[in-house]
Amino acid sequence: MKSAPALLAAALALVVPAVASAQAQPRAATAPATDAPSRMVLANSQRVLATLEKRRSEFGRDRNALYAFIKSEFDQMFDRDYAARLVLGTHARGADPAEIRAFSDALGDNLMRRYGSSLLDFNTRLTPRIRSQTALPGKFGVRVNSELVRGGGDPIPLAYWMHQVNGQWKVYDVQIEGVSMISTFRSQFAAPLAQKGIRQLTRELSSGQVQANARR
Repeated sequence: MKSAPALLAAALALVVPAVASAQAQPRAATAPATDAPSRMVLANSQRVLATLEKRRSEFGRDRNALYAFIKSEFDQMFDRDYAARLVLGTHARGADPAEIRAFSDALGDNLMRRYGSSLLDFNTRLTPRIRSQTALPGKFGVRVNSELVRGGGDPIPLAYWMHQVNGQWKVYDVQIEGVSMISTFRSQFAAPLAQKGIRQLTRELSSGQVQANARR
């Protein structure tokens, strides 16, 4: 995976909207006119890239401001609990919802601590573009295929799996250059979960003893 840390942090941040509803986003000419998830991805990719460029110096001086920015973006629209259940797989069956939420929080915080600073090196002079939006089988939501167009290089493909929660579109998986975030972490944590269980792995993620690895 090319530039995995920066791409992972950017992909998670780029998708999150500044407002609560995708329907409130302005219609973008390069996205399908009737596709709210696609409009959300495009509008927020543009907004976050602009914010990173504008505040790069500030974020370089103040890492807490950078982490607060990333966390606020990530928390608003990423369905962390559902994503955590997918990562946990069979280990989520019968687990207490509080355990799953704690694991979700620990994983998200671990990712931001490990990869958040890499956004300072991320090339913001990219043009986000929507390629397609496809309904997922079984009414499980949609997949939005996008890319970041860069001068002098091949586009960087990003795909987002999204579903509706209480009428609001939320992301639950991100695919970066063909590699699924959920699949990557499910593979990484399969053995630790079998050996230690959810609570112990959560403690180790929170303490930094275990690090989420975006590379596969």
